[in-house]
Amino acid sequence: MPTASFRSLNEALGHPDDAKLVVLSCDDLGAFHASNEGVLQAMRKGVATCASLMVPAPWARHAVQHLQPGDDIGVHLTLVSEHPEYRWGPLTYAPSLQSGDGGFPSTLDDLWEHADSEEVLRECRAQVERALLWGVDVTHLAPHLTSITLRPEFFDVYLELAAEYRLPIRLPSSISLNEAGFDFRGLARDEGVLFPDHFDHDWSSGSRQRVLTSISKLQSGVTEIHVQPVIDSPEVRALGDVCLGWIDDLALITGSEVRAALAAAGATLIGYRQIRDAMRAAG
Repeated sequence: MPTASFRSLNEALGHPDDAKLVVLSCDDLGAFHASNEGVLQAMRKGVATCASLMVPAPWARHAVQHLQPGDDIGVHLTLVSEHPEYRWGPLTYAPSLQSGDGGFPSTLDDLWEHADSEEVLRECRAQVERALLWGVDVTHLAPHLTSITLRPEFFDVYLELAAEYRLPIRLPSSISLNEAGFDFRGLARDEGVLFPDHFDHDWSSGSRQRVLTSISKLQSGVTEIHVQPVIDSPEVRALGDVCLGWIDDLALITGSEVRAALAAAGATLIGYRQIRDAMRAAG
């Protein structure tokens, strides 16, 4: 039960319980010039309904300067810098969030082994505050690479910020309570923090098959489907073959195949702003 007042998230959003609602989100806005161009195309010309901004990343300010009023933008809470030749680091003074070779830790294991939870909280809050200072009407929180989703000591940070700023969050539905080792979804419900009912926990590059499969198997409720669209450019090609899936994501989200799949599934597209507004209206 998402709130004390509603039986389901669908009802909180003003839709019947059997409606299939889809949040089609873009990750990594601000990471590269190519992702800025790709995400904005996906939202302007494609079916993407929202995006999340990597505030510490080098191209974040450029992304913000090209947003339009009404764009549905969250903060992609970032504590990992995974590309060996392209690095960025924290906004705050946070020794436990420095890898030693430049920027954030490059892997989740490195982050989880060394990160201090107080420094994680200070850094994540600074990222939200920076976005707000830049004029972003932040609609949600979504951790980069689930860095603070599945560790209890860091999930507390995630939930604290969601409650403090009254923002919905992304939570995986493909990870069970037993696999996580704690009831992360139940903890969010207890705090009145809303989140989509369904989210596929898959971070591999290239989303075409995952997206089309998810649409063909849509369940009632709110399903978040994420992509990482980029334009094809020398900048993003320099990262290696990992970019090929992202380039295809842009073709997918701006093409006819995904539109047809959504129509065939009887899906209704929504963004995180509607979820945020429902959460705030519920108090």
